Amino acid sequence: MVNNQSVRRHLDAFTRGRIIGKLEEGRSVTSVAAEFGIAHSIVSRLWRQFQTTGTAIRGFSSGSPRGTTPADDRYIVLQARRNRQQTAGEIARHTTQATGRPIWCFTVARRLHGGGLFARLPVRCVPLTPVHQRRVSLWCREHRNWRDNGWGRVLFTDESRYSLSSDSHRILIRRERESRNHPSNIIERDRYGGRGVLVWGGIMLGTMGLQFLFMDDNAPCHRTVAVEQLLESADIERMDWPARSPDLNPIEHLWDFLGRCLAARTLPPVTIRELRLALQDE
Repeated sequence: MVNNQSVRRHLDAFTRGRIIGKLEEGRSVTSVAAEFGIAHSIVSRLWRQFQTTGTAIRGFSSGSPRGTTPADDRYIVLQARRNRQQTAGEIARHTTQATGRPIWCFTVARRLHGGGLFARLPVRCVPLTPVHQRRVSLWCREHRNWRDNGWGRVLFTDESRYSLSSDSHRILIRRERESRNHPSNIIERDRYGGRGVLVWGGIMLGTMGLQFLFMDDNAPCHRTVAVEQLLESADIERMDWPARSPDLNPIEHLWDFLGRCLAARTLPPVTIRELRLALQDE
């Protein structure tokens, strides 16, 4: 039986760099641990250390030569800022080609950390045109004086798709501290890929009465003739809502919570039927 502590002490810097490189490419902790024949907890700790400090090296020798020049360091940081989704391994390859000297990915990670760039998950949002932005801004100004008695009438509805495949949440970007919401650090996306289940629901601040306001997100399926006729026949008043404004809808917090509950399951769903049952359970 292998002693995990002994294995962890004898992981050399090169092996640590290889492990981090594979994780940055999107590999799971479990698969990397199996490939190197070490415990899952060791790889997990090494990954957390790298995400927190920007380095996977346990210590540095005062007598070891520096692997990069100041010009190399500037080039590394510049490459990361030009394309913030590059992994340390990709930047290391570009730097090696540019300098003609081997530069390792864990060296790149240290230089990026020294330059104030850290590996973090990006903020994701839907793309907005100037027209969308103006309409959202106008809608917010029109409703800024609403109080609980106004918002309490609104039935907020939305649909959310839960997929069996990954949403690339393991893709990291290089950014400075306190810059999470800077436009260069935000990834726009419209849809998810892969098989999944579409969930539709609604929430209200108060109890639903006869004079409630029905809110939807202007999706084409909500603007069909059949839907319009149904709402009119039931005398349901529809709320004016700006297009592409999910951040204004409080039900998004519910979808996020539901997604985190699914991700925290010991046995995540692997089939559509299991996914549907898991959503119902949660």
